[in-house]
Parts: sequence; C-alpha cells; structure tokens
Amino acid sequence: MKKIIAAAILLMLIIAGFVFAAEKARDSRFIAYDNGTVLDTKTNLMWAATDNGKDIDWENAKAYCANFSGGGYTDWRMPEEDELAELYDHSITGNNNYHITTMITLTASCLWSSETRRLAAAYFHFRNGSRHLTHQSNSVNGRVLPVRDIK
Repeated sequence: MKKIIAAAILLMLIIAGFVFAAEKARDSRFIAYDNGTVLDTKTNLMWAATDNGKDIDWENAKAYCANFSGGGYTDWRMPEEDELAELYDHSITGNNNYHITTMITLTASCLWSSETRRLAAAYFHFRNGSRHLTHQSNSVNGRVLPVRDIK
C-alpha cells in the first residue's frame, strides 16, 4: 500500500510540473544536471547544456527559445548580451575550443542575444569575447543558447 501511495504522489508531482534532476558534474560555479540543463550559481541562471546545433537567424532563434522545453521547463528565453558575456571566461577552453565552461557545449562561436537595434541584432563571440551586430536575417554560424531565470 505504501508503494502505491508513494508512486501516486510521485506521479502527481510530475504531472504538476515538478522537475527532478540529478547532478551530473560540477565545477567552480556551474552544476550540470542529467536533464540537459546547467545552473550558473553565480548568476542564478539556468542554461541549456547545448546550443540549438545549427545555423539559425535571429527571429527563428527567438522562437526556438520561446518553444524550448529542456529539462521539463517551459519558461526559457533568449539571453541578453550581458548574460552571455558573463559566461565567457578566457582562462577556459571548453568544448570545441570556446571560452566557456565545459558543462555547456557550443557548436559554433557566435550566440544570438535578445538585443536588437533596428534590423540588426547583437551576438556574442565565444572565441574572443567580442560583441557584434549583424542583420537579423543572417544565419551563418549563428546559434542560440536558451536561458531561464531561477526563482
């Protein structure tokens, strides 16, 4: 009887949207979970563990984040330029030789941010830590890394 009650409670929690994740790895400020998310304990932001994986223009990047459901969460968004810059660490050469924690995998060096200026959008470059603007329709080497606020 106790097993049935415990299973019923667990099922109710899952249906109610509670997300259970086990810690996979940890470094100085990042914790990777087995549900494909990475927590930055310095900023209290949760990141997808990998970018979208292919060239994407700004408008589609924004939609990708809005529709992302990684880790079972549905409140993902496109990151701000300063949030991306906070991830940059020149002393680290992470996955694919980008200066970002090895807990996050990037498949290209340039990540879109939410900031726009007319028809241009900002992106952050993880090879050299620079900030740039390009036309929102540009998709060459553009990727997006969803983020969510921890409440």
